[in-house]
Amino acid sequence: MTEYVDIFDAALKHIGVKSRAAAHRDGDWHQVFHCWVVGREADGEQFVVLQKRGPQQDTYPDKIDVSVGGHLEAGETARDGIRELEEELGLSARFEDLVPLGRLRGVQRYGESIDRQIYHIFLYECDQDLSAYRYCKAELAGLVKLPLDAGIRLLSGETAAISAAAVGLGARRITITRADFVPSADDYARKALLLARRYFNGESSLSAFSLHTLGATDNEEQSHD
Repeated sequence: MTEYVDIFDAALKHIGVKSRAAAHRDGDWHQVFHCWVVGREADGEQFVVLQKRGPQQDTYPDKIDVSVGGHLEAGETARDGIRELEEELGLSARFEDLVPLGRLRGVQRYGESIDRQIYHIFLYECDQDLSAYRYCKAELAGLVKLPLDAGIRLLSGETAAISAAAVGLGARRITITRADFVPSADDYARKALLLARRYFNGESSLSAFSLHTLGATDNEEQSHD
């Protein structure tokens, strides 16, 4: 079944609809939904649940990625992206329970294609045990539960590797390095984790991502992630 997405020009003016494949092929701006799922252990330790992409994925197979991510179809808004939590992680959530973190524009090359995405980014708190997640095994190899402070140190380059709980990955705990993550422009993943820490510290204004371009590949776009 062909999936269609809204496409936009560089000023983010809506200019039409294309198939997802054609938008990727032609380098058109289109929208995606990202959500970082965080929680607290009984002892208060804060964590983030991340997905490990399946080995069959066209891009970044076997890499650790944002908790939930998916394309918004033609006619949809960020509110419609809430379905991705159910489809990818088996979580039932209301859009009103999400914490908005802002928007970013990301640019990446895959072979001859340029993928230009407008990220709508959110945070969602869920304290359930990692084993209770009903993740999509057709798309994901498994999940990891990353201690928040240790994850920030890892992504900041302060430590070379950390240990994290896992499901679906052959062991209850695995060792993770920065090389295991999907490459992110402008330290996107680290900044998201820093915002999660601010959320747990009780800060109320967290829409900290501004709509600049990450991972620029063309002369007309900013270079940076």
